[in-house]
Amino acid sequence: MSGRGTLYVVATPIGNLEDVTLRALRVLADVDLIAAEDTRRTRILLERHGIVRPMTAYYDAVERERAPAIVARLRDGASVALVSDAGTPRIADPGYHLVRGALEAGVPVVPIPGPSAVTALVSVAGFAAERFVFEGFLPSRPGPRAARLAALAREPRALVFFEAARRLAAFLAAAEEALGDRDVVLARELTKRHEEILRGRLAELRQRVRDVELRGEVTVLIAGAPETALAEAQVDVDADIRAARAAGQGLRELSAAIARRTGLPRREVYRRALALDRLRTDR
Repeated sequence: MSGRGTLYVVATPIGNLEDVTLRALRVLADVDLIAAEDTRRTRILLERHGIVRPMTAYYDAVERERAPAIVARLRDGASVALVSDAGTPRIADPGYHLVRGALEAGVPVVPIPGPSAVTALVSVAGFAAERFVFEGFLPSRPGPRAARLAALAREPRALVFFEAARRLAAFLAAAEEALGDRDVVLARELTKRHEEILRGRLAELRQRVRDVELRGEVTVLIAGAPETALAEAQVDVDADIRAARAAGQGLRELSAAIARRTGLPRREVYRRALALDRLRTDR
């Protein structure tokens, strides 16, 4: 080791135990303590590589409470490795309070990079995702989730989310309504024996997973908003709305039709149609 009194943030495999770096194994074997999100899962990795080190559980519910004691050990000269269930710590996983506390105490914090479900999925997306925004888990309640997706509707970069498998169909439906029907790729069990990667459009994959019982967590990558197409669509949308209203179409009906044709989010078309109706009434 290069020295004691250091916090190492160590990436571990997201599935396949062979996806661990030599450096990560060396650090895990040498530290005084491993702070693990799930000690049972980390023990499987350690046993696979013949490593025996003291561990302490460090998960969301106890993070704030246990961070000060670990920081105190770091300040006294101990070396600690922070690991999550899988992948890179702090990416939608606990670790903020420990990293922050260590830095405030003047303790070096060293990244030991490695696997991540985010970069693994982006690398095989099959559509433009060189620039992306990581959103992690969105709120599970429909209202806050829809509001967050609506705020991302004009984002030109690809969008990366984590979602519980049991909520996947509802998430994809909300994404389609807020963002329009876009290219999407989703992955489950990445790097594991039953790895599954699905590609298609939001509407298509929503139908495919609707009646399928899925477990675990899913990584979802959605194509960003095409800036040119959005700008062009917005120029013509008012004319389309007026024509649809003149033909007797209701707000919901025309919003759905225009959203499918232009790629604009249905909610945005509906709000614009409502505004045009009010403008016509006020005249």
